[in-house]
Amino acid sequence: MASEKLRGSFERQKKIAEEMTELSEELKNSADKGEREMISSQIKSLKKSLSKSGERVVEAAEGISVSKPLDTSWNMTQTFSDSKMQPARIPAETLFPNTAEKLKETLLGNLEELTLNRMKKKDVKVIKRKDKRPSLYVKIASSLFYNQSTSIIKKGRFYRLGRDLIRANMEFVPANYISLVFLTTIVSFFAAILVTVFFLFFNIVVSPPFVVPAEGGLGPRFLKLFWILFVVPAGVILLGYFYPSMEKKFLESKINQELPFATIHMSSISNSMVEPSKIFSIIISTGEYPYLEKEFTKIFNEVNIYGYDLVTALRDTAFNCPSRKLAELYNGLATTITSGGNLPEFFDKRAQSLLFDHRIQMEKNSKAAETFMDIYISVVIAAPMILMLLLVMMKLSGFGVSLSTRMITLVMTLGVSALNVLFLFFLQLKQPGNA
Repeated sequence: MASEKLRGSFERQKKIAEEMTELSEELKNSADKGEREMISSQIKSLKKSLSKSGERVVEAAEGISVSKPLDTSWNMTQTFSDSKMQPARIPAETLFPNTAEKLKETLLGNLEELTLNRMKKKDVKVIKRKDKRPSLYVKIASSLFYNQSTSIIKKGRFYRLGRDLIRANMEFVPANYISLVFLTTIVSFFAAILVTVFFLFFNIVVSPPFVVPAEGGLGPRFLKLFWILFVVPAGVILLGYFYPSMEKKFLESKINQELPFATIHMSSISNSMVEPSKIFSIIISTGEYPYLEKEFTKIFNEVNIYGYDLVTALRDTAFNCPSRKLAELYNGLATTITSGGNLPEFFDKRAQSLLFDHRIQMEKNSKAAETFMDIYISVVIAAPMILMLLLVMMKLSGFGVSLSTRMITLVMTLGVSALNVLFLFFLQLKQPGNA
């Protein structure tokens, strides 16, 4: 019996030692203060259990004897009854000292162990690294025009385009983007040639079979269509040049929409007197400001990757920031940190100013929506009705352009549809955050 107890004590000690080893490893890898305190408390509890288990091992070892125990056949109860003596009553406190304290320690140890087990069972977020590679089209453009693009950039041209690429967070270096524009222009030129050749020999009509052979000589038709060869490539070049600027303005509007509320959030965080860089990390961890999150991540890259101090990182990021208001916030924060100013007061004043600008912008958007509504009623509802009446009167009277009923219906349907699409496009641009 004693040997079984000894074996059980050894097994218990082995399990306790293994658990202490695991907790020690977690204590080394843990960065949270509360979690470290909880793990340390659990290790102390395990040490006490290990000490008690050692005492049981000693007791079990002392109980093992190779000699045969003496046969004591006397009756303790009878002896006491014969001698008219009663056994002394030993208080429970003497037999079990500090029972309540030990029970409390055991319960606390169990609670801490349950808490640690729950923390271990938390889902571990596996962050997969996204390896973004350029497409085949971009690779072809870079292989064909990279050297020419680099030489143009070295001459000081397309400087504004390069600045817009950086501020718009587009994943292109200027040489690759210019190479892409050159290749797209050449492709559009060949596409324009195909369209011109098609319309030299064919016409598109509204009735079946929709495509019919062209009439007249090739010379006059070519004079009417040769502009396509120049307008399409020129349009591609202009679109490629101004697209980063358009993307920057779109990003600026989104940032300006989030900035007043993020500044209020930053003001409340700064009241807790945390390190200024922690303010940006807390804002990023909320996930409520997706466009500002990208800009705040740039600051962490400046500090953690390039090794700049926070003030330098703020000023560098402000220089490449797509939003003028956010750049002013960065510069003001850098000045406040350098001069030892009051950060909560700075964020509070800046939040009030940004909220005032936000209200004014919302009022402007409301007035613009009212103006567009009046124009829509005039152009899309009243004008097509008047035009349809004129076309019907011209058809009945025979003066001017006489169109068939089917042609009038088609013209009105296409015209109204095009006007509606145009107005939807402008309303989308003028919405808050898209203007």
